[in-house]
Amino acid sequence: MSGTIKFVESFMKKVLAVGPTESVAAVARLMEQHNVGAVIITENHRPVGIVTDRDLALELGARGASLQTPIAKVMTSPVEIIHQDEGVFGATQTMRELNVRRLPVVDDDGLLCGLVTLDDLLRLLGRELANLTEGIKPEMEVK
Repeated sequence: MSGTIKFVESFMKKVLAVGPTESVAAVARLMEQHNVGAVIITENHRPVGIVTDRDLALELGARGASLQTPIAKVMTSPVEIIHQDEGVFGATQTMRELNVRRLPVVDDDGLLCGLVTLDDLLRLLGRELANLTEGIKPEMEVK
């Protein structure tokens, strides 16, 4: 379907990924340096987990993890993923059904190639609604 919006062509963004042996401190520093709220944990370029800024705050503040704790002990695993050819409807449906705000995007070989977030989808759909509004504007004008 040539008219279907695909991740790769429209709104998938680069993703920050680390290995499972990285420390909580190293991951937190990377998140700060790159101004991101989530990091994907990979093994052989395949997503095996996800860690969010909230996960780090809870682990360090409420659960007593140390800064040297391997990120594998903090990550959510298994991580929910979506294929790079999936469209916007599939992404929103998956996020709703799984109650997640971020989905790592994988290619045909299961290798990590990006990330899509709820915020990305909201921006995209907002632009599309604005485009539709502009398209019907002449019909709405009172003559």
